[in-house]
Amino acid sequence: MNRVVLIGRLTAKPELRYTGSNLPFTRFSVAVNRNFTNNQGQREADFINIVVWRKQAENVCNFLNKGSLVAIEGRIQTGSYDAQDGSKRYTTEVVADSVQFLETKGQREAYGSNNEQPAASVSPYDYQDQPSGNSFTNNISVEDDPFADFGDTVSIDDNFLD
Repeated sequence: MNRVVLIGRLTAKPELRYTGSNLPFTRFSVAVNRNFTNNQGQREADFINIVVWRKQAENVCNFLNKGSLVAIEGRIQTGSYDAQDGSKRYTTEVVADSVQFLETKGQREAYGSNNEQPAASVSPYDYQDQPSGNSFTNNISVEDDPFADFGDTVSIDDNFLD
């Protein structure tokens, strides 16, 4: 099964593009905060590349801006290409099946996320005390990483699953 669910903030205003056969799509990245802190007590973010197709791509481009809070459901897709220098490059992105807008324009402007601060510094967890204009409620419990002090990598052999 290949399913991904993310909640994060757009790092830039998405731009609508079209394939050679006139199919609309957009690519953007989402800053998703980790639910544990580093050794300095700060949260780090992962920047996940997203691709959205068809009418949903048009809606994303029309209604979202840098800093917009979204929930994305989709699948991971990998690929590769040959760079101009002859090296092989690998890509990983989430192909979105669903993009949910998690705040109204008024909430976004009231919170001050309209291009005034980097997306990585704004956590979706910060919205717990904000009034919600939709059915999404954030009851996520943020705990420390249980494997932070493990000190070794975890490897699972595929034969173990048989």
